Order: sequence, then structure tokens, then C-alpha cells
Amino acid sequence: MKLLLTDSGVRNESILAALVGLLGKPIAEADALCIPTAGYGGPYGDPGGPWRFISGRTPSPMTGLGWRSVGVLELTALPGIDRERWVSWVRAADALLVNGGDALYLCHWMRESGLADLLPTLHDTVYVGLSAGSMALTPRVGDFFVGWEPPTGGDAALGLVDFSLFPHLGCPENTMAEAERWAAGIGGPAYAIDAQTAIKVTDDGGVEVVSEGNWKLFEPGA
Repeated sequence: MKLLLTDSGVRNESILAALVGLLGKPIAEADALCIPTAGYGGPYGDPGGPWRFISGRTPSPMTGLGWRSVGVLELTALPGIDRERWVSWVRAADALLVNGGDALYLCHWMRESGLADLLPTLHDTVYVGLSAGSMALTPRVGDFFVGWEPPTGGDAALGLVDFSLFPHLGCPENTMAEAERWAAGIGGPAYAIDAQTAIKVTDDGGVEVVSEGNWKLFEPGA
């Protein structure tokens, strides 16, 4: 699977070019499914956030980029839908646009819905994460980002990549000093990224930082 793990959506020309490169065609010729689920989780979840994400009424460009079509895939609904139906929708999409919110809530519903098991088989699909939508694919989110607590406890995410993410670098609470403390407890490679930065992962496992802003890689033991 091809990944574009953003902090705040497709905020600049470099991230946009990376997305088009991963798609292999213009956005206007590509079909997307947006996943708003994470916006309901955590202490700050509310109905307005998912609506703004779906409708493109946010400062984090995702659904409003000019896709040929955009559909909504709500993960909490999938357990009540015939699996073959929704899997066919996912496989037909060129891109999955995954909302921010609470990363562990999103992970929970990715597992419960079955999407977590499907993701590694989507070799031609581009997964575009926004904040929590990006963090959900990492090994751990770290205690700093635990809001909604999963039934099993802990801070484990899906682990589809081998690095963790500290988003919103430069925001009042997400300082570089806080990122350093967070990274010290992660126990693996980790990136701190700001709104102008994304991590691109190609289908051969290559990892590239795409940035017009600020970011830092923390290596274990460094």
C-alpha cells in the first residue's frame, strides 16, 4: 500500500505533488473514499468535525482537492454491512482519505470493522492520513496522545509502518521539547512533523519526508 501520512492534509505544492505521484494520475481522474470515524473519538470529538471533513469545510485540504468522486466510508457502520459489498467499495477506490481526531478510537474501529486486515492487501491504493489518520498506522501513539482508551488499554496502534508520529509540531502544546520527551518513551524511530510536512511511503517500503516546513527524526539511542 502507498501512504501519504500528513499532519494537516495537503497543505502545499510539495505534498500535492507527492500525492499525484503516488496516484499515478491526476486527482481529477481519481476516486476517493473518506473515512471520518476518528473525528467522533476522544474528549474533543463532536458531530461538526466529521461533517467539516466530509464536506471539505476545513483548513486541512483532503476531500476538496478536486477528486472525480468522493464517497464516505464510516467504519462503525461496516460490521452491519455485507463484507463483500464494502470491500468492493474499498478496492475500487484510488485513495482512502482518513480523518484526524482520536488515533486509538480509529484503530479500534479499523480492527472491529475488518479494514485493518484489508489494508495490507491494497497494493494500488493510496492511503492519505490526517493527524490521527496518520498515527493509526504506526506502532505506538505514546501516552501524550492517549485520549480515548481502548478496551485492551495501552497505546498500541496498527503497526503498518515502523515509525511513530508526533503531529502538529509548533502548536502551543506540541513543542519540540515535548516531542523530545515523547520520543524518548516510544522506543523506536519517530518523526515530529508540522502542518507543512508529510511522510511518503511507497509500495516498496521507501520512506521520504515531504516538507516545506519543520520536522525532526528521532532515532532510538541517538
